[in-house]
Amino acid sequence: APTPPPPPPTTPPTTPPPPPPTTPPPAPPANTAPAAWAGKDWEVLPGVGSNVALTFDGGASNSAVGTILQTLRDYGVPATFFVTGQFARNYPDDVRAMANAGHPVGNHSDTHPYFSTSTNVVIRQELSAAERSISALTGTTTVPLFRFPYGDRTNLDIQVVNGEGYVPFRWTVDSLGWKGLEGGSRTAQVTCDRVLNTATAGQIVLLHVGAHPQDGSTLDADALPCIIEGLQAKGYGFITLRDAMR
Repeated sequence: APTPPPPPPTTPPTTPPPPPPTTPPPAPPANTAPAAWAGKDWEVLPGVGSNVALTFDGGASNSAVGTILQTLRDYGVPATFFVTGQFARNYPDDVRAMANAGHPVGNHSDTHPYFSTSTNVVIRQELSAAERSISALTGTTTVPLFRFPYGDRTNLDIQVVNGEGYVPFRWTVDSLGWKGLEGGSRTAQVTCDRVLNTATAGQIVLLHVGAHPQDGSTLDADALPCIIEGLQAKGYGFITLRDAMR
C-alpha cells in the first residue's frame, strides 16, 4: 500500500498571544483593623449622637455577672463585655450568657499581662489564645473589639493590635468600683455619681463584673441601676461598641 503523504506543515498563528494578566493590587490582610479606626486607643466614640457605651471587664472574678445581666435585661440596655481567655475558660457559662443576651464580647487578652513590656510575639499569642477560648463559647469572633489589660500600651502596641484586626477601646470614665469600699468611703452612690458627673456624648464607661478580692463588694453592679437611670434622665441612650463602629 502506498504510504500516506506527510501532514502539511502547521502555519504559525497570526494572532499575537494575549498579554499576561495584570495582577490586581494586593488586598489588605483580611484581619487589618478598619482604617478609620486604626492608630488610636479610643476614649470617646465619634458620631454616635447622644449615645454612651457601658463596658464591663471580666478578669479574675465573675461574682456580679448574673446581677449585671439581669439589670441590663430589666432596663433593655445593651452593653459590651471584655473578658480574658482565662475568664472564658473559668466561667464558660457566664460568657455564653453574655452572648446569648445579645451583648458583644470583646478580647481583653488571654492572661491579662502588661502589654507595654510584652514582645510583639507574646501580644499576638495573647490575642489569638483569647480569641479561641471566647469565640468557642460565643459562636462569633471577638474581632474587632479589644481592650488593653490595665489600659497599658505603647503606640507600637496599638499598631500590633490593629494588625491582628482589633480596635482598642479605652474609656472616658472609670467608675473605680473595682477599688472596693475603701473603709466605707466608697459606695454605690459615689460610684454612680462619678459616671454621671462626667457624662458626655460618646462616653465609654469602664465597669467590672467581679467582686473586690478583700471586701467582696460589687459596687459597679450595685450602682448600675443608678447609672442607667441617671444617664437616661440626662437624655442619653446606649450603644454597643460593635454598633458604634457601623
